[in-house]
Amino acid sequence: MQTSGRLVKWLISAPPLVFLLIFFAAPSLIMIFTSFRLPGEFGGLAPVHVLPGDVSEDSGLTIETYQFFFSDFIYFEVFLKSFTVAALTTVICIAMAYPLALLIARSEKKFRNLMIMLVVLPFASNFLIRIYAWMIILGPESAFSHMINNVLAVFGMAPVTLLFSPFAVLIGMIYVHLPFMILPLYTNLEKHDPILLDAAQDLGANHWQRFWYVTWPQSLPGIFSGSALVFIPVLGMFAIPDILGGTGDIMIGNLIKDQFLGTRDWPFGSTLSIMLTLAVLCIAGLFSWLAKPVTRIT
Repeated sequence: MQTSGRLVKWLISAPPLVFLLIFFAAPSLIMIFTSFRLPGEFGGLAPVHVLPGDVSEDSGLTIETYQFFFSDFIYFEVFLKSFTVAALTTVICIAMAYPLALLIARSEKKFRNLMIMLVVLPFASNFLIRIYAWMIILGPESAFSHMINNVLAVFGMAPVTLLFSPFAVLIGMIYVHLPFMILPLYTNLEKHDPILLDAAQDLGANHWQRFWYVTWPQSLPGIFSGSALVFIPVLGMFAIPDILGGTGDIMIGNLIKDQFLGTRDWPFGSTLSIMLTLAVLCIAGLFSWLAKPVTRIT
């Protein structure tokens, strides 16, 4: 029986373990090894000639990319800018998603499925098509741009260009990632016991107190889960800054893409990827810790 039980456990756990090894562990190890390589003469990677006792750069292995990364402050600035955009996107998504998720969770059951379908409906169209649509909306000749500039003109302010700006990048980020904040929040809010709100009301709590002391603490796991689903993808996003941003709106994802596809400096691109991965793992660990269910309401 013990042998049979172990066999069943291995049959269940082996497929996902093999999947993780092939598609996550192996690529990560390749990237780590690549980060210690030298770039090729025409891009890519230089050949590796590892001989016994050979520790020179002629072997094709070096820590030069890491030294270069930590020696230039500009890469820290790019990381800081990416973190700022990701944090701002996350905060705005929380502010926009929470009321909508609360509305869906407290609606009648016959309307919930329809409202959830409307939330995920944008995923039915191609990602790039939706981003290019924002190029039209934010373009200099669009009705939205004219309306904004007309309002600014009333207050004596100069017209602004919405497209190819940090504002356009932020709008695109929020638009793409907002559903990833709504769904975890809705899943959490739907499980709340309404009896707790009734009990708080019977004890004399007003509407704001019921929300702040009952609903909000219980919804924190959903907030942290949604924040992870928004913050982490925004860090590595490069398509939106490329399409909606200008030359000064480079994020870490754009920098990594340019290293692999533009300058073809694969070792440095791998180094940037590893630094981003380490940052993401730290953030994921923090969100995982914060997303633990609230066991006590104060």
